[in-house]
Amino acid sequence: MAALIEEARMSQDSVGGIVECAVTGLPAGIGGPLFGGIEPVLSSILFGIPAVKGVEFGDGFGSCALRGSQNNDPFYFAAGTVKTTTNHAGGILGGITTGMPLLFHVGIKPTASISQNQQSVNLQTGENQILSVHGRHDPCIVPRAVPVVEAAAAVALINFEGILSGGKSEGRWRT
Repeated sequence: MAALIEEARMSQDSVGGIVECAVTGLPAGIGGPLFGGIEPVLSSILFGIPAVKGVEFGDGFGSCALRGSQNNDPFYFAAGTVKTTTNHAGGILGGITTGMPLLFHVGIKPTASISQNQQSVNLQTGENQILSVHGRHDPCIVPRAVPVVEAAAAVALINFEGILSGGKSEGRWRT
């Protein structure tokens, strides 16, 4: 990853990536099947972060290629608690938490302010022109997005009364 970011920097370009975030300690039963569901509440805040171009929960788009028998999360009892043997759904079924870790990914686009010349337009003259951006710009903003995604998740989830007591967010990033 570091080598890819450095290669982009040396070629005056940028790369995007994916932030993976897990929220642990959420009880089962938080959320609702429609507008108060965990996915729409989280997504609306996550998409408010500049550069976010996609959000997926659990296996997300990967689950679209599976059959239900492969994607379903089998339930079982352990110490009087219902759990699942897998977490393809990312801890959410029908907009409601399952008690498993809430897992989601946020796609971050490459930053547009790169040092390479780019085709643009001059709005004052109405003519095409080359845009040249000067100064220091990050070749990858994904590392900076990790704490922002974690904070956005906390803000989204705090609206569900009392759930963050004991809950913990852990973010990791990759490109």
